[in-house]
Amino acid sequence: MEGNFTYKLDDTLYINLTNSCTNACTFCIRNGRDGLDGYDLWLERCPTAEEIIAEIPDPSVFPEIVFCGFGEPTMRLEVLKAVAKYIKNQGGITRLNTNGHGSLINKRDIVPELKGLIDTVSVSLNAGSKEEYDRVSVPQIDGAFEATVQFIKRSVEILPRTIATVVRVPGIDIEKARSLAEELGAEFRVRELEE
Repeated sequence: MEGNFTYKLDDTLYINLTNSCTNACTFCIRNGRDGLDGYDLWLERCPTAEEIIAEIPDPSVFPEIVFCGFGEPTMRLEVLKAVAKYIKNQGGITRLNTNGHGSLINKRDIVPELKGLIDTVSVSLNAGSKEEYDRVSVPQIDGAFEATVQFIKRSVEILPRTIATVVRVPGIDIEKARSLAEELGAEFRVRELEE
């Protein structure tokens, strides 16, 4: 089994583009398992846009289709954009779950490229300061926290809806993270660890 490129939870379809990630979060679901709800999310290889599209029935029947797998979707930006374009052309609604490193990874501001393709972006802010972020997110690239903050700021400016999230883990100042998210103009959501 090469892993699931797409998976369905409740009424929502999720797209699993890659296992690669620029964080090694202490709370990540990948640390303890290979998948979720019976789906094998460890990919032996990354899917093409065509392979993903072939697994999507009518995009308009889902409340939203979410780019969220066992890795960071913006590491495969061109595939993400191609699939998102197909979904939007078929009347679907899209969400990107990201660590916010996309512009850092791709060495350019990618947020304008997502306009018209992504309806909601959910960014894992994870902390209200660089020190907390580095401790819980364990970034594998330099400038990760600053890149995440900038990505949220740009998303608020350009995309229809931006949500900054934080996972409730010991030692994280939730209110500090909330203040930062609000200062950036994003919605704020606390995710429980068991999610």
